[in-house]
Amino acid sequence: MKRVDNLYEMICDPDNLRLAWLKAKKGKEGKADIICYGKHLRKNLSLLRDQLKSGVPEIGNYHFFTIYEPKERLICAASFPERILHHAIMNVCHPVFEKYQIHHSYATRIGKGQFAALDYAKANQKKFEWFCKLDIRKYFDSISHEILLQHLHRRFKDEKLLALFEKIIRSYETSPNFGLPIGNLTSQYFANFFLAVSDHYLLEKIHIPAFVRYMDDMVLWHHNKMELIEVQKQIVSGLTNRLNLECKPACINSHDKGLPFLGYVVFPDHVRLNKQSKQRFIRKYKFAGKMLERNQWSQAEYSGHIIPLIAFTKHAKTYRLRKKVFYLHQETG
Repeated sequence: MKRVDNLYEMICDPDNLRLAWLKAKKGKEGKADIICYGKHLRKNLSLLRDQLKSGVPEIGNYHFFTIYEPKERLICAASFPERILHHAIMNVCHPVFEKYQIHHSYATRIGKGQFAALDYAKANQKKFEWFCKLDIRKYFDSISHEILLQHLHRRFKDEKLLALFEKIIRSYETSPNFGLPIGNLTSQYFANFFLAVSDHYLLEKIHIPAFVRYMDDMVLWHHNKMELIEVQKQIVSGLTNRLNLECKPACINSHDKGLPFLGYVVFPDHVRLNKQSKQRFIRKYKFAGKMLERNQWSQAEYSGHIIPLIAFTKHAKTYRLRKKVFYLHQETG
């Protein structure tokens, strides 16, 4: 395979750095650190360019916090200048990462996403009698720095860029030489790329009839249960031996029992929210209403939370649930 070269200078280009700044601040313009950075924008972007040129950009200034939805996770947020750096890198490197993705990979990709993955799963639940649901135990924490860097070297030739990749990857670990920080743009690309190695093996060597992956959530479909079990064993073996990853116990079942996927349960003829998603919808809707009533959120902030929340439920059979929740909120409001 031909490796890609001469990308580092494109990353350092002033126009690219300015575009990265615009992307990094989008939706967060009111934050103090972003306002401060923008007041001396030319100077700050020039400093970032000089750091890149000399090979010593500041990396690893992380802020940690915990989120509890949809499950408890430690989020690692890079500083604003570092987020600009991440965007500058991926503005240039995105086509290389994208080219390596297979059609059936849906996470963090333009024109794909969660709902497209759900639609594809719905179609396959109608076509095939059996499904196998797989996901990785503590995926981001389990990514090997060494294996990831090996595969990056197979796609990229630019030594300065590879050194920058390594500096970013080595800046964080959950155990020696393992782990990527959840919350960084570069981590999303690296994590999606890491499992693309398995995707190619799956489609080119095993030839499964139907497959979808949303980051580390994977589903296989087959008409024959025993063949599906055999494929599942091969995939788990490959993930263990090639990528040093541990799978959770597989869920293999008939399509009419319902596929648990991305917060939904997908049946051949309809989709429902799973129990956790129902509870989260009710809790978040009530919380948003209280924040609006107390004038702690503006109408725009309230809408920014409510619109995607309701959109998530509309992809499932939830009319009665939404009607009940809206009615109860009006009664108690």
